[in-house]
Amino acid sequence: MSVYFHYFDKQKKQNMKVTVLKNEKESNERCITRFNKLVQASRKLYWLRAHKYNLKSPTRTFVRTSAIMRAKYRALREKNRFY
Repeated sequence: MSVYFHYFDKQKKQNMKVTVLKNEKESNERCITRFNKLVQASRKLYWLRAHKYNLKSPTRTFVRTSAIMRAKYRALREKNRFY
């Protein structure tokens, strides 16, 4: 019995494959547990969840307005700090 997780990353053009072969006298539960540990250790699912959506980079206008708002709230916090 073999258990595998297979995903092809189009951007990096590489296989993200984790395979586990069942040993002699090993139960199916133990094989699946070993597979789950390998998948978690390889952090492939973490990468997939992180790249699930195509997020566009922030525009200059957005960066500028967020910096202005940050400065505004920072000043407001500093003002209210001693009252």
